[in-house]
Amino acid sequence: MTVSVNGVEVPVEPDGSSELAAARELLRQRAIAVNLLAETASEEAKIDAAIEALLESEVTTPSPTEEECRRYYDAHPREFQSGDLVHARHILFQVTPQVRIPEIRARAEDTLNQLLREPDRFDALARELSNCPSGQQGGNLGQIGRGDTVPEFEQAVFKFGASGILRDLIKTRYGFHIVAVDRSIPGKKLPFETVSGQIAERLRANVEEKAVRQYVSVLAGQATLLGVDLDSTQTPLVQ
Repeated sequence: MTVSVNGVEVPVEPDGSSELAAARELLRQRAIAVNLLAETASEEAKIDAAIEALLESEVTTPSPTEEECRRYYDAHPREFQSGDLVHARHILFQVTPQVRIPEIRARAEDTLNQLLREPDRFDALARELSNCPSGQQGGNLGQIGRGDTVPEFEQAVFKFGASGILRDLIKTRYGFHIVAVDRSIPGKKLPFETVSGQIAERLRANVEEKAVRQYVSVLAGQATLLGVDLDSTQTPLVQ
């Protein structure tokens, strides 16, 4: 099926998502309209940079209040403990400027599905596929404490009840991770004042993701789309 945005045909990779491809084209066209990108620009890196600048200028992400942060803190006591340790393994599918994210995501999801069926293959697939040096040790990261990894990874491995191969990919600045938590050693609860900044950043990131989806929905409501549904709406959801 052909996918087009405002008359521009959008190529979709065999393992890619038509929704993601159409959303990216919407953002590219908007970046051109507000003079953040030349209409003739074709380099992926320049387009990505322009889209990032567009989202920074047009998507407002409100900061969470102290009350919201404290409510999250009270509802997730196990996430804020000092001395917490986990023993974990991972397989990294690295994202670089030269790769197409939908293809990498699809490959990672396929591998995760294989491992959920055959968990004993983790070591072999880590050695074969992981873009992290730990792959040569079957993906073994050893003992991890809080603060040892990026926040997105930490949130996943220290989540209450996290055990075995996690059923969802973990997205970080480095790429997509398949993660296995082999052992968790709990510590002591940290005071709210110590972790309030961490909680605020986590909540802000969640709000930002929703705001971007709403922004794309607004653009879709003002566009002519063919072959894809982005839940378009004519109501301005992002001010």
